[in-house]
Amino acid sequence: MKLEERERYARHILLKEIGGPGQQRLMRTHVALVGAGGLGAPAALYLAAAGIGKLTLIDDDVVALSNLQRQVLYRSDEIGAFKVDRAAQSLAALNPNVVVTPLADRLSGQNAEHLLAGAHVVLDGTDDFATRFAVNRAARKLRIPLVSGAVGRWSGQVSVFAPGGPCYQCFVPEAPPDAETCAQVGIVGALTGVIGAVMALEAIKLIAQAGAPLTGRMLIFDGLSGEARTVMLQSDPACPVCGHE
Repeated sequence: MKLEERERYARHILLKEIGGPGQQRLMRTHVALVGAGGLGAPAALYLAAAGIGKLTLIDDDVVALSNLQRQVLYRSDEIGAFKVDRAAQSLAALNPNVVVTPLADRLSGQNAEHLLAGAHVVLDGTDDFATRFAVNRAARKLRIPLVSGAVGRWSGQVSVFAPGGPCYQCFVPEAPPDAETCAQVGIVGALTGVIGAVMALEAIKLIAQAGAPLTGRMLIFDGLSGEARTVMLQSDPACPVCGHE
């Protein structure tokens, strides 16, 4: 580790749960982040700051004025630009040691495995069930741990779906018929920062082999009451994605 890197990551190295070996693992790891919006923006900032070796950003959307209330990577003069391109520039300025690859693609069931291939951990911060199902299926087939986050109005949730435990589709077998989006019901901007940061924290714990990641558990945070609880998730033997494992 170079002198500049030792100074940059000094506060990580001081932690006995990370130390030099854990920081080295972070610097060797490839993380794929699907969705560079409300959750992906803060998650990407903290992953880049932590020294992730390679960060692939996957999102085909462009910056819109309504994004700026919560998507903290973007600025008013960037409206209309691809989010991943602007995010890559900001993250490179934050930490030039991180190799950031922007992919202005829409992940689907047809290309998910290709886009996620080579990653060691995947984060899903998208807000539609079709994409979440595609990410989950590809991550499980590639045997990659999946950190999944979701938000709505004043509450959010984070879980880790890893091989050997329940997958996302065990938790959500099919898209709810009354599924709502943030564009429909609203979202308090700071909540996305809370949940996106927790997603990054879970990824760092997985990579550094620190503590107890939320594998097979879900953290549910209520921003209005300031309360959080953790619930256990169960594998579904009939799950079409992982039930055969």
